[in-house]
Amino acid sequence: MVSSPTLEVAAVKRTVKENILTPRFYTTDFDTAAKMDLSAQEAEFEAMLAEMRADYNRHHFTRDEAFNQSWEQITGEARQAFIDYLERSCVSEFSGFLLFKELSRKLKDRNPILAEMFHLMARDEARHAGFLNKAMADFGCTMDLGYLTKNRVYTFFPIQWVIYTVYLSEKIGYWRYIIIYRHLEKHPENQFYPLFKYFESWCQDENRHGDIFKVLLRSQPQLWQTWQSRLWSRFFLLTVFATHTMTVHERSKFYEILGIDPTDFDEEVIRKTNETAARAFPSVLDTDNPEFFERLHRCSDMNLQMSKIDAGSQPKWVKALQKLPMQLSIVGHLLRIYLLKGVDAEATRGTVR
Repeated sequence: MVSSPTLEVAAVKRTVKENILTPRFYTTDFDTAAKMDLSAQEAEFEAMLAEMRADYNRHHFTRDEAFNQSWEQITGEARQAFIDYLERSCVSEFSGFLLFKELSRKLKDRNPILAEMFHLMARDEARHAGFLNKAMADFGCTMDLGYLTKNRVYTFFPIQWVIYTVYLSEKIGYWRYIIIYRHLEKHPENQFYPLFKYFESWCQDENRHGDIFKVLLRSQPQLWQTWQSRLWSRFFLLTVFATHTMTVHERSKFYEILGIDPTDFDEEVIRKTNETAARAFPSVLDTDNPEFFERLHRCSDMNLQMSKIDAGSQPKWVKALQKLPMQLSIVGHLLRIYLLKGVDAEATRGTVR
């Protein structure tokens, strides 16, 4: 199904619009990346490279006959909620593709082994983005990925920050996909579109990419052996988890269509990702502290209130004044979460599975 030009332009405009929850496009310090010494994790890196070369999912992302039908029966709020989910997921995957592709290109003559790894990860991300874009075409709103490449605003992150954030992005992506997949295995009546059948193998790509970034992180002692690394670890965990909580509740209709309680889903994804991060990070968040989810939920509630303000007809300066107290309150709640005593992952690593 080919989308109309009008729908295509509208989709592009929606993805270009920036807000705090919009997936970002990143660039980094390629010179520093080229100089990374992987010798401390050389065996692990070679094993991961062999897995990536094997390309276990090379035949996975092929649309079968289940897609060959009209999806007009999915209408109204449910249809828009699913399109929003596809759009955000496609932008996120495409963002990863562009970053990995550029790292591969810039490192090709300076660190060929690392360049090859980024090239292979870019391959996977391109498949994901393309598959999601074809799903969007079923609903008449394909995205112009070339337009996104040229017109997005790129945010600079030092390579150290890229390692922390991409590791978390891939691992939280794994848990999101596998939890949805397992839920729909038990409740096939809620599997309204064939895309979800692909989530089991799909999430293995996410998990594999996360393991690669774990190797990169553990190869750099300054990213896990210093007191600063403990602070950075918890900071990036908090930013990823806060964004996840707000996003899930902002798009709660999508999860309700699947028969999933958004709050329960959000909490399970965060707990599992935090446990997984304890295998790589020196310090993680205490998700069992009663204040942790209580404050995250308050942030989510205020984010929803701000969305309603944005949808109103008041002048921008009036909206800004109305949102300011809530924005300050969100910052305050996140700061209180950050100041909660963390969990020493190095001390408990032997107990984490």
